[in-house]
Amino acid sequence: MYLVASLGAACGDNLGVSDAQNSQNSHLDGAPGDATSGHVVPRVVSISPGTSATNVPRNAKITATFNEPMDTTTLVVGTITLGSMSGPITGSVSSTASTITFDPGSPLTANTSYQVTITTAAKSADEVALAAPVTWTFTTGTTSIPPGVPVDLGTSGAFVLLGKTGITNVPISVIRGDIGVSPITSTAITGFPLTPDASNEFSTTPQVIGRVYAADYAVPTPAKMTLAIMDMETAFNAASARAPDVTELGAGMIGTVTLVPGVYKWSTGLLIPTSVTLSGSATDVWIFQIAQGLTLSSGTQIVLAGGALPKNVFWQASGEVVVNTGAHLEGNVLTKTAATLDTGASLNGRLLAQTLVTVRASTITVPAP
Repeated sequence: MYLVASLGAACGDNLGVSDAQNSQNSHLDGAPGDATSGHVVPRVVSISPGTSATNVPRNAKITATFNEPMDTTTLVVGTITLGSMSGPITGSVSSTASTITFDPGSPLTANTSYQVTITTAAKSADEVALAAPVTWTFTTGTTSIPPGVPVDLGTSGAFVLLGKTGITNVPISVIRGDIGVSPITSTAITGFPLTPDASNEFSTTPQVIGRVYAADYAVPTPAKMTLAIMDMETAFNAASARAPDVTELGAGMIGTVTLVPGVYKWSTGLLIPTSVTLSGSATDVWIFQIAQGLTLSSGTQIVLAGGALPKNVFWQASGEVVVNTGAHLEGNVLTKTAATLDTGASLNGRLLAQTLVTVRASTITVPAP
């Protein structure tokens, strides 16, 4: 029989860490569950595929993200395992300072339940182990992700700006497309004079050519916003799970280069100090996986060439995304933390943030479908 260890709510945000680990992770400075006095017990804060996920692509990679910098020498084969009723699955393991990834190497069996375990062999950079093993399950579908397929944004793709803790604007910005917040309420949308619609399902404002939605508006808006946030987080994990074609390009700093379609991955932050061109056709896809933050220097331009479309460009960053004064970004931004467009910056795409979105006299346009 295939035993399944259920996963509880992680730190209140349903990221899939066991209740036992949550309890112990809350103790610091030598309290129970702290292996070394004065150091924080590491914990898993994000997983992909998600717990109990279904129809997972057969060629998906399994990834977990930690809250603490980790000792990468402990993030090896055996620290993360994958198995089914038929037995363990062999594969390769790669890691960064904050993530561990298991690559099965060959497609998993269709319509099959798998169990992932991260053992207490995983240790932080301070040599503190996980308080308890982390275990979750997922079920495969019948298909695989072919190369060059865009990340599915789900209902989050209906928004040009989406934030969990708020949207702050410094006038005057021009925003073309719908914006929304959840689970925070409309009071966290600041810098816009909001006029509620008669239905109270949305508001309007002169700086937004579209509608403004929030979790505290009338039904059916709360459910709409909850689903959009869930789809945003699912898309973030899906983008992070794609197999990279290029790793550590420019050691975390690129500029004055032309990039062909593909998946680019950095275990650090990414700084773009000078303009970068993405050259390809209207069906080509670019995915940028960034373990820390993304920064565009002032005046830097992301340029699309050869028919490339912004809807097919995805910036997946675990840290803060900052587009500095006068810079221009193309594509969809999926950030684990915050996103900021500074004065005179512009975006042809979306800002989908798991915390706060800040725009300062910026221009944002949702890309054509």
